[in-house]
Amino acid sequence: MLNRQITQPEGAESTGLASLEAAIRAINKQADPFGIISSQINAQVALLMHPQEFLKAVDDLSSDWVALYDHALRRMLGMPTHEVFEQNPEDARFADPIWTESATWDIYKEWYLTFSNRLQKICLETPGLSGHARRQAAFWQRNWLNKVSPTNFFWLNPQAMARAVETKGASLQAGLKNFLRDAEAKNIRMVEPDAFTVGKDLATTPGKVIFRNRLVELIHYAPTTKEVRAMPILIITPWINKFYILDLTAQKSMVKHLTDQGFSVFISSWKNPTAEMRDVRLDDYLHDGIHALVSATTEFCKVPQVHLVGYCIGGTLAATYMAWANKRYGADNMPVAHWTLLTSLTDFSHPGEIEVFIDEACISALEDLMAKKGYLDGEEMASSFRLLRSNSLIWHYWVKSYLLGESLPPFDVLFWNTDTTRMPQAMHSYYLREMYLHNNLVKRDQLSIAGESIDLNRITQPLYAVTAEEDHIAPWQQCYLIRRDVNGAAPVRFVRSTSGHILGIVNPPVSPPKRAFWVAEPGSNDDAERWLKLAEKKSGSWWPDWTAWLHARTGSMVPAYATTSRQFPALADAPGTYVMEK
Repeated sequence: MLNRQITQPEGAESTGLASLEAAIRAINKQADPFGIISSQINAQVALLMHPQEFLKAVDDLSSDWVALYDHALRRMLGMPTHEVFEQNPEDARFADPIWTESATWDIYKEWYLTFSNRLQKICLETPGLSGHARRQAAFWQRNWLNKVSPTNFFWLNPQAMARAVETKGASLQAGLKNFLRDAEAKNIRMVEPDAFTVGKDLATTPGKVIFRNRLVELIHYAPTTKEVRAMPILIITPWINKFYILDLTAQKSMVKHLTDQGFSVFISSWKNPTAEMRDVRLDDYLHDGIHALVSATTEFCKVPQVHLVGYCIGGTLAATYMAWANKRYGADNMPVAHWTLLTSLTDFSHPGEIEVFIDEACISALEDLMAKKGYLDGEEMASSFRLLRSNSLIWHYWVKSYLLGESLPPFDVLFWNTDTTRMPQAMHSYYLREMYLHNNLVKRDQLSIAGESIDLNRITQPLYAVTAEEDHIAPWQQCYLIRRDVNGAAPVRFVRSTSGHILGIVNPPVSPPKRAFWVAEPGSNDDAERWLKLAEKKSGSWWPDWTAWLHARTGSMVPAYATTSRQFPALADAPGTYVMEK
């Protein structure tokens, strides 16, 4: 790794450097497959090999030390001063007024924030490293800095100490109980495992499973209107999570909203893979998954076409299927009339913060891990995603549960997030390499899936694409590139919602409006920032804009389809059986 990432200055000692490279390669391969240690060594060695930048970093740290000493002295003497480091308003760790009002706690806070942010800046500006290497080093450094925040330690957290006094030690007893609970579970819990029951509290929209194969169940939701649009809507959910994120509660359910608007709605519920499914490929997810569901939906409704919706990785599969089907059937015989993407990547050149896990070493380590089990365990994948937001998804719960002794709130989205699924070895390895590592989906005819070469430029069907402003999994600017990758003749309506990857989509209309969105049809030569300048910002949810777009394209109103038929009898009540698999 070192010889690939560090640029040697002229005159470097080749023998010593070669020995260091060999040592780091050994660490990478055996003890440190994800680059936690080696990324830090790479960054430090690279900085030392550039004396001018190293001396500047030392000078900056010295200036910070002088400013902090001056700030501390003024606070202790009661003299006016100002913050050495201006705190991020979104950083909730130091939101309590005591961190500003008390001189002692303010000094702790300022020293921690100033030095942690200076170290991050130095790491991100380290010369002689590739951009990926810098970001990876900064990521693991940031996670360590988050871990050692004073708020995470009882004797350095004034709120925790005050709570212990107020409760006469009851908060400490509760915190110990919570800690033992999580130690047994080997996880810092965000929600109690029995906070909700799927099918009772969540995923309660009535419907029937009308199709099932080894990979997926198809749920048809019962109509709530006497008439529906003739063309059904088929939603392809991500198989890295359970499908019911789009059917949480009656108030938050996208599928209920669609049925109430007069649409016939079908949704995928993927099987939770076992070791026996280690050889299941992406080809199978396309042919036995999405293609089988499209065929079942058109046959059930006796219509030639559906409207296809894909969410997250389900959207990536939907885009792959659209290219596949255009190649196989031609534009005039497509079983999909138009489609919707919800926070879905097709170009993986800049895939957001998950990029820190995307390199040959990390993927090889994951492949070794999957080879032992035949799958990637959902909890292992969830832990990686929690590291991307460790303050809010790890240390927040450490403080609340253990230091403050609070009970876990029953939050439906967090419950869904912890209801994890597994990834088959063959499929996930292929997906990581071909999509993320090599970005082959956007390269014309580079991939051959289920018997057809894939070229997104063959897609001419109208598209409604939704992204989220704060999405760190599928950045909206990267999702925007679908406009470039599909055929220029394909009409596209593009939306950017406020909030993130989940709440930007689970975004029902409410009064008063909580969120907003930007919407416009991109010009053929518009980049993401130009589109944003020209887009109209609207208050509220994007759902009504979407349903209006759908109503104009999904045919005339017809008598509502029965929930089941003779050809497709009920195999189970919604939410089905696959969603219950652990």
